[in-house]
Amino acid sequence: MGVPTFVVTALARSRTARRIGIMLLAGVTILILVALAPLAIIPMALAGTSLATPAAAAGRDPLPVANGDWGYPLAGGYSKGRGFGYNPVDGCSYCSTDHAGYDMAQGCGSSIYAAGPGTVITAGEFYGWGNTVRVDHGDGLVTLYGHMHWGSLRVSVGDVVTAGTAVGAEGNTGRSFGCHLHYEVQRDGIAIDPEPFMAALGLPLK
Repeated sequence: MGVPTFVVTALARSRTARRIGIMLLAGVTILILVALAPLAIIPMALAGTSLATPAAAAGRDPLPVANGDWGYPLAGGYSKGRGFGYNPVDGCSYCSTDHAGYDMAQGCGSSIYAAGPGTVITAGEFYGWGNTVRVDHGDGLVTLYGHMHWGSLRVSVGDVVTAGTAVGAEGNTGRSFGCHLHYEVQRDGIAIDPEPFMAALGLPLK
């Protein structure tokens, strides 16, 4: 037999009855949500696992090819720019005609690596090279990585690095004409041609 209409009406008008009804409804809703939560979490966790793994893998920088203690300053293929020596640039009045390094490019933001073991002696703005890292390898040998993107440096002065240590990212700072790495090798303060230097280490440049 159903509940008489006057009883339902009286309960509906009672503040206490309404509160009890709302509490019961809220309790049932919470129980349903708790019971269904694992069904929603499991697919989300599985989806998160499948998506996170490739993303994490993509975030890891590939290491440059190395031979012994030395390696390339970029990982993978690159485009060659100006080489060492007389290399004027059409349309660039501030670009030196006597180029002291070797220009190589993969694209703005590409990671740049120390080519060999040593200690960082410059990390920041450095004359016409813009945002620059220099590494002292001992015996008067220094490598320079110029034109890096502002805010991209991953090393500081005094840091000890090895071949493959990320030092920054390719940029267009200083007296630059488009994103690239200016890779320079200096011996006793004088720039030398990086191509024969790297070839002698078994790491020929293009």
